[in-house]
Amino acid sequence: MSECFIGLMSGTSLDGVDGVLVDFTAAGAGALPMRVIGHEWLPFDEPLRQELLALNSPGHDQLHRAALAGNALARLYARLVAQLLKHCNVPGSDVRAIGAHGQTVRHRPGAFDGTGYTVQVNQPALLAELTHIDVVADFRSRDVAAGGQGAPLVPAFHQALLAREGYVVGVLNLGGIANLTLLGAHGDGSVTGFDCGPANVLLDGWHQRHRGGAYDAAGAWAASGHVQPDLLARMLSEPYFALPPPKSTGRDLFNQAWLDGHLAVGAPPAAADVQATLAELTACSIAADVQRHASAVRDLWLCGGGAFNADLRARLQRRLPGVTLRSTEAIGLPPTQVEATAFAWLARAFVHEQTGNLVSVTGARGPRRLGAWYPSK
Repeated sequence: MSECFIGLMSGTSLDGVDGVLVDFTAAGAGALPMRVIGHEWLPFDEPLRQELLALNSPGHDQLHRAALAGNALARLYARLVAQLLKHCNVPGSDVRAIGAHGQTVRHRPGAFDGTGYTVQVNQPALLAELTHIDVVADFRSRDVAAGGQGAPLVPAFHQALLAREGYVVGVLNLGGIANLTLLGAHGDGSVTGFDCGPANVLLDGWHQRHRGGAYDAAGAWAASGHVQPDLLARMLSEPYFALPPPKSTGRDLFNQAWLDGHLAVGAPPAAADVQATLAELTACSIAADVQRHASAVRDLWLCGGGAFNADLRARLQRRLPGVTLRSTEAIGLPPTQVEATAFAWLARAFVHEQTGNLVSVTGARGPRRLGAWYPSK
C-alpha cells in the first residue's frame, strides 16, 4: 500500500498555505528518513486572510463566519493539492491521506474549566470530497483532552528527523510564533519543546500597519531602527516568558492590542525603532530559553519563514555566540517545508495507529493517537 502522504500547513503568520507530497518509503537528500517529492505554496486572498485574522478575537456571528471561512480554506487546500499532484505527476489515488491541520484561531488549553480548548478553522470533510483523498485533521484536541497543551506537535517529527545519541540538538521554528525543540538536553534522549513567544506575528503586523506588504523582507526595516530598552523591558515583563514548559501560545496573547498596550506607556518611538525592538524581543526571549533549558546546545537548526530573516538571525547569533545557527536546507529539507512535512508525518502516524504527541512536550497524561479520520468515500 502507498506510503505517500500530503501535509498542509497554514500557520500563525496568515500568509498562505504550504503543501508537500512525501514518500515515507524512500530516503531523501541528506539521508532524510523520507523523500519530499514536491512542494507548493498558495497565498490567502485578502478577504480570507482578514476573516481568519478577525476570528482570533470576539466578534459578531462567529459560528456562521467560521463555517464559511472553513469552506473557503478547504477549497484553497484542494486547489493546492491539485496543483501539487499535477506538478509531481502523481495521481491522487497514490496518496494514502492528507494531513490538514487547519487554521488555529483560538488556543486556550487548560483555561477556564481546567481543560480549555483549541479551535482550528477547517472543513476536512469538504476537503475529502473535493480531492477524493482521505483526510486526517484535528490533531490538537486529543492531546488537550488528555490535559496537554496540544502544541507544539512538531517536536516528535524533529526527534525522528534530527535526534543523535549523546548530542544535544536544538530546532527552532520561526513562524508566527517561535517554537523551540530540544533533543537530548537532559542526556537521556528525552525531548523538550515549547513556544518561546512571538516570532513573525508582531513583526509582520507592525510592518503591514506602517509599510504595507506582507512582511519585512530580510528584516531590513528592523535593521534600520534602534532598540528601545524601556519598551523591550516592558514587553519582556510579560508573565508568559517566565512560565516553565510545557507551554504554548498564539495570537490569543501576542497580538497588536498587546503591543499597543505597551506602546501606550511613555513617548511613542519611531516606527522603525518599534520594529527593531520587536526583533530584539524575539531574539532575546529565544536566547533566554535556549540558555535556561539547554545550555549545551551547539547546533540550532532553523526553519519557518523567519529563517530567511537576516536581521533576526544576526540578533540571535549575537545573543548565542557559542551556538552555530544552521538552516534545515543543509539536511535536504528547506525551512518552508518542515512544518507541512511534519503534518504529513502525523497523518501517517494516525493511519498506522501510532501515537503522535510527546508527553514531555505537551504535558498530556500519556501518549495519544492524534487526529480524526475523514474518508473520501
